[in-house]
Amino acid sequence: MDHHPVRAKLATQPLGLWASLRAARQNLLEILPLIAVKQPMVSGKTGLRWHMVMDPDAIRHMLLERLDDYPKSKATKNLLKPAVGNSMFIAEGADWRWQRRAAAPVFSHRNVQALAPIMTEAAQACCERIKSKSPAAVNLMDEMVRTTFDVIADVTFSGEGAFDADAVHTAIDAYIAEAGKISVLDMIGAPDWIPRPGRLFFGSAVNDMKSVADQAIEARRKRPLREVSDLLDLLMAGEDPETQRSMNTAELRDNLLTFIVAGHETTALSLSWALYLCAFDPTVQEKARAEVQKVCGDQAATAADVENLPYVRMIIDEALRLYPPAGIVSRTALTHDTLCGREVRPGDTVMIPIYALHRSEALWDKPNAFDPERFSDRKAIDRYAYLPFGDGPRICIGASFAIQEAVIILATLLGRFRFTPIEGRDPEPVMILTTRPEGGVWLNADLV
Repeated sequence: MDHHPVRAKLATQPLGLWASLRAARQNLLEILPLIAVKQPMVSGKTGLRWHMVMDPDAIRHMLLERLDDYPKSKATKNLLKPAVGNSMFIAEGADWRWQRRAAAPVFSHRNVQALAPIMTEAAQACCERIKSKSPAAVNLMDEMVRTTFDVIADVTFSGEGAFDADAVHTAIDAYIAEAGKISVLDMIGAPDWIPRPGRLFFGSAVNDMKSVADQAIEARRKRPLREVSDLLDLLMAGEDPETQRSMNTAELRDNLLTFIVAGHETTALSLSWALYLCAFDPTVQEKARAEVQKVCGDQAATAADVENLPYVRMIIDEALRLYPPAGIVSRTALTHDTLCGREVRPGDTVMIPIYALHRSEALWDKPNAFDPERFSDRKAIDRYAYLPFGDGPRICIGASFAIQEAVIILATLLGRFRFTPIEGRDPEPVMILTTRPEGGVWLNADLV
């Protein structure tokens, strides 16, 4: 057995246009050159001029100092806009800023903590499902997707019948699975008005999903206010303090659908990888379990426990380092610039290959090893060397929500079960839009 956990096979030779396209449609991580973990920057031309940046100072320059000069790439927007419209994930400039200001209070520490009981309840339900399947092997990826979707559906729409959460989930999954694959038209920089066939095919499912969300929002407007607010209530009440602008139904819907997609799949992936890693290293798993049992006893974890579970948090952080949900993010340069001493021209695609950044030999000791202890002193880690949620003004608005949810669910599971690997069933890191464990995360789960 390899003494390192599973990792993607990076390209040892430069890829041409067709090889890049094939890799991009099957596993985006395979377009990353192996030298990306050894150098601060790699450049090339595959139809379009492109650069990959792995230098923390250059990344800070892009994400913080020159944010408006490096908007999200056209390929990213072409992939996601049909599903999430002009939500804050896609919007740029003033349009992004007012939405971000209006939504920021939704994810305040107080509001995120108030949603924790839903996370605890979902973790307990997950334990019951796993227990009912034991001693058979369990696909923890499926369980994590179900659990985090239960959380996001409940915190978004309070589980009310007006919103068919499963239909939305199915439609988005279908869209991403096919339409999310990069088209050769994106790779060669073809104009947006040329149709991308996969995205046309799933357009009706996405439109149905949007109309379902619109109906739920309109139904909520007619209902009296409640004592306990969910994400939709908070977003509807949100107002940009500078312009006093609130979101209309379409803006609410696009942002809610963004939260539903991003807010459950990315956390499910992080938890799936964390459980795989705990099974991979029983010593880490036992240390985490001892912490959980000391803090939580035989109870499920709650919001009050999160800050007292630092080692569980370190496992989550290390899982996010080794398998970042967004393994590659791309930007389009709008102006002339210099990064790592290289010329960047307007129109160039500038990628931050987070998967390679997190395994950089210059930035991390034993970068392919699983070592949660490396996060025992976060101040020792360069802020722009570790980007599971991005950084700068566009850092993921739901990061604190995701971390709280992941710690509560992982701690609750480790408190109840001992997870062991199944020979020959190791997952493979595959990225289409996110870094998924191909084949699932199949583990034995035995009651402690």
